[in-house]
Amino acid sequence: MAITVNIYYSGQNGSARAFAQEMVETGLVDRIRAEEGNEQYDYFFPMDDPETVLLIDRWDGQSAIDRHHATTMMAEISQLRDKYNLHMRVERYVSDQGGIPDSDLRFVKS
Repeated sequence: MAITVNIYYSGQNGSARAFAQEMVETGLVDRIRAEEGNEQYDYFFPMDDPETVLLIDRWDGQSAIDRHHATTMMAEISQLRDKYNLHMRVERYVSDQGGIPDSDLRFVKS
């Protein structure tokens, strides 16, 4: 059962985007993506809020998240969050094992 965590990082004067850029440039993003159980780790930028960055972070289960949280990378991420004085809002979703219902598929263009 996959777990998706949406983390909205908000700051001032472009700090959230600078944080995401430093996460990529320092290799932290690649290291997280290489962890066992990580299925997605991608940053997105809301069009109507230039001071927020959305991280979509998906894992194959809670044990993978727990292993990730026990790594030394978490201290590195926390230091960067502090450096850029970011605030966070978190949403957590558990995947629907049944997939997209047929009644919804008619609205999906692939």
